[in-house]
Amino acid sequence: MSNTNREWVLCEYKGIDGLALRDYSPEDAGPGEVRLKVEAFALNWGDMDLMQGRYSFNFSTLPARIGCEAVGIVDQVGEGVTGIEVGERYCTLPYFYDMNGTSGGTVIREPRYLTKAPEGLDAVEAGSIWMQFMTAYYPIAELAKAGPGVNILVTAATSTAGRAALEIGAMKGATMIGTSRHDYNRDYLYDGGASHVYFGSGEGLAETIKEATNGVGVHAVFDSVGAGMIGHYSKALAKDAQIFFYGTLDENLPILPMMELYQANATFKPYSLFHYIEDADWKQKGLDFVYRALDSGKIAPTVDRVFPMEEYREAWEYMRAPRKSHGKVVVKL
Repeated sequence: MSNTNREWVLCEYKGIDGLALRDYSPEDAGPGEVRLKVEAFALNWGDMDLMQGRYSFNFSTLPARIGCEAVGIVDQVGEGVTGIEVGERYCTLPYFYDMNGTSGGTVIREPRYLTKAPEGLDAVEAGSIWMQFMTAYYPIAELAKAGPGVNILVTAATSTAGRAALEIGAMKGATMIGTSRHDYNRDYLYDGGASHVYFGSGEGLAETIKEATNGVGVHAVFDSVGAGMIGHYSKALAKDAQIFFYGTLDENLPILPMMELYQANATFKPYSLFHYIEDADWKQKGLDFVYRALDSGKIAPTVDRVFPMEEYREAWEYMRAPRKSHGKVVVKL
């Protein structure tokens, strides 16, 4: 059976072991809907968390198709949809998708969760950018107000969203501090926009931050690690610092270091891109930024490796393993 009629579905909340490749019968676009013939879809850490039952939502029922980021050619437009034509290439935007994942041969979306594929990018590239850059855009550019004199810490900065945060912050003129467990990522972090880098699991991080900021501390933190890092950088928060917490790579929710938060008058904010996609005005700000930055060459897609649909286990295992090369992991149909 063709890729058009296959999908990745989660059968149990057991991570990769709960995933299966199966055949399905494509549905038609209904009123107010658009159907894409999927060309490629990207893997994201949020999907990994969801597969383990520890994301910001669970599926209504199982089995369920996973995935929140794809690109494809419009092959059906439902009644009442205007401005989108059959044959055009569109990308999906991430949202609380529940039973409507993207990891299949076709995907149906409301137009508000679609955006035109940028000109000059192939399908794999076009399907790899929105989660990465829009996840970082709102906390870094809009909420932290990145600019000269603003110090921002990015944990796990070799991740795709972490790399995007470095790039956006540097673009705005902020002092960007990136962390990684491995020294071999040094050049990648500096090339991505880091002003300073820290390697390790947190010991000595506060001292690195204070040295890099002349004792001021960080005004914002873009943190995807979890419990294992917050107790280290909290000792180097600037007054009124904001912590944007968006993941648990170490699989443990943080216990808030309240004394340090009090001392800095800091704000701990659980952050999800999906809420900004749901707001039309915020969504448009993010889209405008990404399109302009792509056009000007200030950002660019970075794809690490492409897998076929059959290699779903290999793709996820590759993504979660320590890597010396970085970028999006994408499946091409």
